[in-house]
Amino acid sequence: MVKNLNKSTILRLARYLRVLQKLKSLGFVKVFSNNLGDAIGVTPAVVRKDFSIINIPGNKRGGYNIDTLIELLGNVLGKNQPHEIIIVGCGRIGSALMEYKEFAKEGIHIAAGFDIDPQKVEPRAGIPILDVKDMPTFIKEHKITVGIIAVPDSAAAQVMEQMVSSGIQGILNFAPVELKCNQKGCLIHNVNLSLEIENLFYLVKLADQLSEPFELV
Repeated sequence: MVKNLNKSTILRLARYLRVLQKLKSLGFVKVFSNNLGDAIGVTPAVVRKDFSIINIPGNKRGGYNIDTLIELLGNVLGKNQPHEIIIVGCGRIGSALMEYKEFAKEGIHIAAGFDIDPQKVEPRAGIPILDVKDMPTFIKEHKITVGIIAVPDSAAAQVMEQMVSSGIQGILNFAPVELKCNQKGCLIHNVNLSLEIENLFYLVKLADQLSEPFELV
């Protein structure tokens, strides 16, 4: 297991991998740290440091073999294994996520959606939508460890508790409420779309007042 990987490093590794996959599709065989750094907005030293953390030795002169980097980064990020997730709440956000084609390209498979509304339940759909009462059994039977919450704020906490008690370890929360999990091994990432847009308006206003460009990292 690789140690000292924080959230920022993991996100950079994922961005490196995307760049490498793009370069490979264009026919490139090798890449240098300055190329990767320029592509995601960091210095070559940061690239080399990130690679050293996951035991990829630096090579200033010869560069890195792209296929090798893709394989090693894929192993670290778990990209070489299919990932199954569930979505709870099949309204507008949940439905949009279920129709998002890029998930499949990234090796992410939506095993099922769940909803409390009987009108939305479609067990025979391409991605089956099941009654939320069946969620705990489904999670355990399919060994699902990651789920998405896309329900109204009033139901989010209860859904989170049901998911965690059934074996979910990672949650991406789109409900407009901040969720926290006190259980060990439970990770929650809250995505408040309204707040993110408000932050963008603030940053745009701030950028207009600055004499030099800045980048949000």
